[in-house]
Amino acid sequence: MARLPGPLATLVVPVYREGTRLPALVDALAAEALRGPAPPLELLVVDDGSPPGHVAPERASVEDAAARLASAGAPHRFRFLALGANGGKGAAVRRGWSEADPRAAWLGFVDGDGAVPAGEAWRLVRMAAEGAAGVDALAATRMLMAGHTVQRSARRHVQGRVFATLVEELFHLGFYDTQCGLKLFRAGRLRPLLGSLREERWLLDVELLSRLHRAGAVLREVPIDWIDPGGSKMTPGLDALRMGAGLFRLRRRLDAEARAPGGRRR
Repeated sequence: MARLPGPLATLVVPVYREGTRLPALVDALAAEALRGPAPPLELLVVDDGSPPGHVAPERASVEDAAARLASAGAPHRFRFLALGANGGKGAAVRRGWSEADPRAAWLGFVDGDGAVPAGEAWRLVRMAAEGAAGVDALAATRMLMAGHTVQRSARRHVQGRVFATLVEELFHLGFYDTQCGLKLFRAGRLRPLLGSLREERWLLDVELLSRLHRAGAVLREVPIDWIDPGGSKMTPGLDALRMGAGLFRLRRRLDAEARAPGGRRR
């Protein structure tokens, strides 16, 4: 049996209790892969300790898509990994990256709730395949502009803008939206940082972008279509306060690392 070529990118899909929504996303990602020529992709769905009733349909959707791609002779690999306990989005993404094909030139993630359309995920992968000259990270953003659709509640929009303002005040990234659930990173830039990542939940995005920024990486925001699927697992108010407090904690930690002997000042 011929060995599949190394993937251009490994895209991790962290999921928790997504037995209902994930199958549609996986099916759409596989359909897009078969629609025409596409760069080799490794899709790794990482279940973050969901109950068995969710794990079974998640696993089945990935295995069905993998079989469909294999029967078509497509150079893509869809895999499923179930973790024994819930550790948070950041922990699941990092575990996925540790299991990624070492030949992947890009490492990334896409949220499993379907808010990011499959076509948009593939658009970023194709951008990476076309070279993304001089760019170390492609980060999707929910920026409403001509040619793009962003649908979310007024409450989520306002909460997001407050959070983005705080991120900019603390980290000076120049980003409109750090939290959109689709990002790709050049593997050569990301892999040296993996041992330093500590955020286990929603602040992984900010930690990643901040560490790369401090290391001199070139970060690019890419506007995409995004539709709120509902059913958010965040608790309004409480999780916003936790994330706000977490931003201050993250800033202190990164500054302390920079001041330590051998740390990089920036």
